[in-house]
Amino acid sequence: MGRGEEGRADGPGRPTSRDVARLAGVSHTAVSFVFNDRAEGNLSPATQERIRQAAARLGYRPDPVARGLRRRRTAVIGLVTDEIASSPFAGRLLRGAMETAWESGHLVLTIDSGGDRAKEDAAVAELLDRRVDGIIYAAMSLRRVRVPEGLHRTRSVLANCLPEDDSLPAVIPAERAGGRTAARLLLDEGHTRVAMVGGQDDIASVERLRGFRDALRVKGVLVPKEWVQRTGGEISGGYEGALRLFDGVPTERRPTGVFCYNDRVAAGVLHAAARLGIAVPGELSVVGYDDQEHMAAYLDPPLTTVALPHRAMGEAAARLLLDAIDTGRTPPATVRRLAGPVVSRASVGPAPTR
Repeated sequence: MGRGEEGRADGPGRPTSRDVARLAGVSHTAVSFVFNDRAEGNLSPATQERIRQAAARLGYRPDPVARGLRRRRTAVIGLVTDEIASSPFAGRLLRGAMETAWESGHLVLTIDSGGDRAKEDAAVAELLDRRVDGIIYAAMSLRRVRVPEGLHRTRSVLANCLPEDDSLPAVIPAERAGGRTAARLLLDEGHTRVAMVGGQDDIASVERLRGFRDALRVKGVLVPKEWVQRTGGEISGGYEGALRLFDGVPTERRPTGVFCYNDRVAAGVLHAAARLGIAVPGELSVVGYDDQEHMAAYLDPPLTTVALPHRAMGEAAARLLLDAIDTGRTPPATVRRLAGPVVSRASVGPAPTR
């Protein structure tokens, strides 16, 4: 079919800008102005609209490769991760980055290294060979990371991790603020006998406990040393820590509120409480951390928790990188900390009066 009522170009090939120019009755340069953001001041609004209508009628889309060559950009950013694909939170971070990039006309090319340093270096090299406009490096858990070789050769931002050499900008959770928030959830319900279960010596554990103590100190509440149970980050650790706090301990000498390092630990605390016949939240209030998908909302009782801002981290990292690409400037090596929202459910209640 030739150019008929549907206005399509001859043959089965992709419509070109010259096809749009012929249908709109304008020059090829005019079409180029419209699709290269140079129309203002060169073409009237009516002519611009006629060109866009012709393009829509033909199903024309500018060739992104050709546009990238002209602008020295590919409209693609790379996203290299360590083991984030195995994390229950990965989808949120990746979705935040991808949707932010998409809104700015960029695609995201993701490579998961499985934690292999050599593969990380190779992934960065491959992305550089493909001339991506910039790279986000994301980690499964908050920690200091070795900056993959080659990452300094392009605009780069870290998400959910910090560079060992402090050489790149990073977007991470505000863990200390999260610990303060968790403490206030218990303090606001009148709890003054409070404990923390889970975690070890990683950045998140240290910062969450520090924030937890900050909020308690303001209210004059001290946490006995034995009420800080460092038992790791799994359900078993929460269970074991709770048994140490409650098993065989008289009611008047045990905590009425527990802040857990994460939701898995909180699940273990709830399991131990059920075994010991301790009612939650009647006798014990439990606060988790992470808002782990498919878990926190389905515990018994459903868990009140401080959510990690994974989606917001993905969005912020992508925005920081895209702004650097647009301005042509290297972003400063600063750390941006994002607060996590409270997700209130049923595991926190007033402190028992007896």
